[in-house]
Amino acid sequence: MRCPFCGSEDTKVLDSRPREDGYIIRRRRQCKKCLKRFTTLETMEVLRLYVVKADGRRELFSREKLMRGIQLACTKRPVSVEDIENIVSRVETALRERGEREVPSRDIGEMVMAHLKELDEVAYVRFASVYRKFRTKDEFLRELEELERASKAEQAPTAAGEEVRS
Repeated sequence: MRCPFCGSEDTKVLDSRPREDGYIIRRRRQCKKCLKRFTTLETMEVLRLYVVKADGRRELFSREKLMRGIQLACTKRPVSVEDIENIVSRVETALRERGEREVPSRDIGEMVMAHLKELDEVAYVRFASVYRKFRTKDEFLRELEELERASKAEQAPTAAGEEVRS
């Protein structure tokens, strides 16, 4: 592995940790020449996965593109990079487990929104506004009202007077 600081190819692995999905290994490395440390991600090579866009175009699935979209929705929100990486990994794993080589982009968007809804409601609404192409404030308001209804339904007291928790 080439050092990103000095370009030397003489590096050593200090620590390796598999991610929770089992498809990625995070390695902490140190350059033997300049002694600087850096992190690499090693991913398993699997079949290429294609995304079928709404207009019928097909493009190669990109973790990086998905990550950027989620990061944009999470800007200035209390969501860590690790949380975002976990969403991307869970979505990618779910897509690959389908065993299909082509996946509609709407399925990816729905999966991301489900994860963001649990993680951060503001990030969820931001992502939904781009994904669903909101054009008016009424579309935002409808989404917020739906979010509020779902939130109230989750907190509705049971017959015994206890809150329902999901």
